[in-house]
Amino acid sequence: MPPSVPSLPRRVARLLRTSLFTQVACALVLGIVVGKLWPESATAFQPLGDGFTRLIKTVISPLVFCVVVVGIAKAGDLKAFGRIGVKALVWFEVASTLALLIGLVAANAVGPGRGMNVDPSTLDAAAVDQKTGGGHLPSTTEFVLNALPQSFIGAFAENELLQVLILACLVGAALLHLGHTKVPKVLPAIEQAQEIIFAVVGFIMRLAPIAVFGAMAYLVGQYGLGVMETYAKLIVLCYAAAALFIVLLAVALRMVTGLSLWKFIRYIREEMLLALGTASTESVMPRVMQKLRRAGARDDAVGLVLPTGYSFNLDGASLYLSIGTLFIAQAVGVDLSLSQQITVVLVLMLTSKGMAGIPGSAFLALSATASSLGAIPAGAVALLLGVDRIMDSMRVVTNLLGNCVAVFAVARWEGALDAARAKKVLAGEEVQELPEPEAPADELAGVPAQPTKETAAETG
Repeated sequence: MPPSVPSLPRRVARLLRTSLFTQVACALVLGIVVGKLWPESATAFQPLGDGFTRLIKTVISPLVFCVVVVGIAKAGDLKAFGRIGVKALVWFEVASTLALLIGLVAANAVGPGRGMNVDPSTLDAAAVDQKTGGGHLPSTTEFVLNALPQSFIGAFAENELLQVLILACLVGAALLHLGHTKVPKVLPAIEQAQEIIFAVVGFIMRLAPIAVFGAMAYLVGQYGLGVMETYAKLIVLCYAAAALFIVLLAVALRMVTGLSLWKFIRYIREEMLLALGTASTESVMPRVMQKLRRAGARDDAVGLVLPTGYSFNLDGASLYLSIGTLFIAQAVGVDLSLSQQITVVLVLMLTSKGMAGIPGSAFLALSATASSLGAIPAGAVALLLGVDRIMDSMRVVTNLLGNCVAVFAVARWEGALDAARAKKVLAGEEVQELPEPEAPADELAGVPAQPTKETAAETG
């Protein structure tokens, strides 16, 4: 007898039970429906999304620490790790500058704010202060100092990723210097801790559909869908510019690594949908790190490039900031000259690097840019209050893909990418788990890999 084909209801039930992508997609649609039909009650679901994000944040710092330490220790070459960091920063600067330029060109071509003729005196500038909590973006000196940890425990307690990265580099370097002979149990213990953290992430991810439902219900209930009609031109322009930037990312990824961005998007579709639903790239960072490692990127490249990109490579935010600055200027009737627009790019190249983890950072960056130009009233930034949350999806997707492409590109640049394995994984082929490479004992012990004259003479 031919095998029986499962009925449609059974297949749907099986998908709902086994597929995280299907669960999150259903939760996303259900959240929109609930937010639209019962907006007053929908706002009460916000804690579902916030609680999930909090749980994920608790494991990000220890996970980054473990991955980076293990990556350095097993690579056995601290210089290579330094080269990865420098190459990552070069890639980040080029990518974010390109995003800023695309945003400026798009805003000049379309003019989303032209014809609005807004009187800045009618805008509520105090609302911007409330959104930002009276904070400010750090100066370059403050940013560098804030990246240096004041205490080992404090960096983890405050979830400061850059500080955790620095601590991880120091510990990894110390392990290389001391070697397995002096501290034989430390590296295996860190590896075991890493496996425990990944298991915890797996448990938390089961709550992802509930988090997406709560976040989307709150978004639609709080802001409604009417705001999309009011700012339709601006929203469409931002998303179109982001789509163009992603196409350029796909071209760059293909040229540098030979990999397909579209296959990679399919590979991380669950994480993409979760990031969209929760409006947070942090919520998917642990899973994305795991998938990048599985796709052939070496531990040290993943551990350094991805977390650093969360602070230095905010491509989606760069797009939004450049378009938003010109939108505000056009809305209040200010015609920015070419030199002023160049100033916008230069200012945003600096301010966009200090945005991560700061409440209302987009408004702070826009306010700083308006102040530096002297031609745009600072209160005009309030024009974007109603639409800012709608832009989160664009920023999240663009930031996430930009950082993942950076991992692959820098890893290939440094020879830390198994391209053949990556192509198989992205094609959906079954591959064996990555073997655990053992770093040479002499490198871990701080002894040169090549024999010296004395040792060569002794061995004949």
